[in-house]
Amino acid sequence: MPLSLEQYATYLDSRADLPWPAPPQVVPVKARPHLVRLDVRAVLWNVYGTLLAVPQGELLFEHPTAFVMSNALDKTIQEFKMWASMSRKPGQPSEYMSTVYSQILAEQRTAPTGGERHPEVCSDRVWEAIIKRLFQKDYKFDASFFGSLNEYSRKVAYFFHASLQGTACYEGAAAAMRHVRDAGLVQGVLGDGQCFTTVQLQRGLHPQDEGANLDELLTGGLTVLSCDVRARKPSERLFRRALEALAEQGIGPDEVLHVGSRLQQDLVPARRLGMKTALFAGDKASLQAKPEQLKANRPDALLTSLDQIAEIV
Repeated sequence: MPLSLEQYATYLDSRADLPWPAPPQVVPVKARPHLVRLDVRAVLWNVYGTLLAVPQGELLFEHPTAFVMSNALDKTIQEFKMWASMSRKPGQPSEYMSTVYSQILAEQRTAPTGGERHPEVCSDRVWEAIIKRLFQKDYKFDASFFGSLNEYSRKVAYFFHASLQGTACYEGAAAAMRHVRDAGLVQGVLGDGQCFTTVQLQRGLHPQDEGANLDELLTGGLTVLSCDVRARKPSERLFRRALEALAEQGIGPDEVLHVGSRLQQDLVPARRLGMKTALFAGDKASLQAKPEQLKANRPDALLTSLDQIAEIV
């Protein structure tokens, strides 16, 4: 039976031949927390840059450092034995793959969006398109281990992004999520993410709390990610999807707290739709909030560490 994405990630961890990039060093922000008790029934967390630390503060499709990008592509080519089905041109395999990857990424970014101003690209679909090109030169993979083409593409996407950026949960993430659940509140994630985002989040929580299980911590139907909605923040489509799910439980926008690290992308649209907001200012890499922006769009609370959520809800 093919491995699930979570099982595949565990399998990769068991191998000593795959060095992964380290998660980023968290650089504290000089900020004073503003903690006030908020009357809410639900908490929605942004993921990258809020629960999960990641270099550059957000998930990347293309790394600004050429060596890092080339290395991630080269590892992916070798791991999935793609070279034999790639066009043999002068230069390194990663150079050719970089051209193909960039072309397909650009195609998907310019595909029709139905009027969405902030469309999202799905990493697994990018890799599925690449794999279909490889099929033209008799490329094969082990379906008994990886699953269908769709499942295989998800695993390739996970491997590539894990090779591109290291991730780890911010200190106190597991305790913060446990507090929200134990307080009897509805809890979900609302953010830019890919098919493997919850796998990365689960694996980040485990070192902090071996018993932390996303299936138990998160309320069903409240994992709202940009790859599923096909829109990324600050698109209201993403936020409205979460509010629709909450409305089915009788929870209105003013009873929801959204926690994020980017003022314009995370908190401004949430506030515009009636939610309460909390800015996570715990890491210079992920915090995006200029003083003049804060004056115009002051959040209801400001956290410098995730465990401070216990003083808010």
